Amino acid sequence: MTTLLLHHPIFLEHLTPVGHPERPDRLRAIEAVLDNEAFAALKREEPHAADPEVVSLVHPESFVDYIRGEIPAEGLTRIDADTVASPKSWEAVMHAVGAGLRGVDAVMDGEAANAFAAVRPPGHHAERTRAMGFCLFNIIAIAARYAQREYGLERVAIVDWDVHHGNGTQDIFWSDPSVLYASTHQMPLYPGTGAVSETGSGNIVNAPLAPGDGGEAFKEAFRTRILPALQTFQPELILISAGFDAHFRDPLASLNLEEEDFAWATDRLMEEADASCNGRIVSILEGGYDLRGLAGSVAAHVRELMKS
Repeated sequence: MTTLLLHHPIFLEHLTPVGHPERPDRLRAIEAVLDNEAFAALKREEPHAADPEVVSLVHPESFVDYIRGEIPAEGLTRIDADTVASPKSWEAVMHAVGAGLRGVDAVMDGEAANAFAAVRPPGHHAERTRAMGFCLFNIIAIAARYAQREYGLERVAIVDWDVHHGNGTQDIFWSDPSVLYASTHQMPLYPGTGAVSETGSGNIVNAPLAPGDGGEAFKEAFRTRILPALQTFQPELILISAGFDAHFRDPLASLNLEEEDFAWATDRLMEEADASCNGRIVSILEGGYDLRGLAGSVAAHVRELMKS
């Protein structure tokens, strides 16, 4: 089976102010690197927009309506200090949710070995009733709930290696032992959550890294905390919050990962997926704000996924 790449032109039409790090050029850089002949074997699809009802698996209907009502007819609207909406943002985020759902369907139905959704806006900072950190809805959390509803899964794991802790995902699954949330991230750093002591109902595993840490510390966090948690949990599906802002070039943080570190982590997660869930992985783009670091890291990640 092949790796499924999910992408849609609408993601470029979620606009942000000049100088904002979460900008359309991020996806243009990914498009360019994945246009290389080395990625010719990818199965490529444009996802459909999700029905708003599926968003309510995670976010209250009143919050969904609030976000929809904040979308401007023209210009830009600030949802919070960092999070912006433009006229096409609703279509973009609903297609991003749709990409997560399509990835789940493809791997659960055996159409693809795994999937990578190159989407924006990102999602892992969005809490149940709060948009923040460039995120409107929590795309990966919706994908997890959808997988549980549609396929009856009892154990879904979310592994988050974005440099910023996924406070929204942790908030959503804090008291739910059917979902494992395991995260490496820099600490201290925005949004201020992600301490080792934050364990939810035993299903939250945080492995914070110190500013300046590089590949060895990242790998040690995986070996000692993330991978053992997965081995104990035995997920039926692994979802990856694939942020690439822990790269040494990234302007918003101070970790020193390189492309090969993301490739290594991808390979380790594929091994765990092979052992517990027939290789089923859906990876969804989160952060990554240096275009060169982002493109190279995505290429390394997808190249490993294609080895399945």
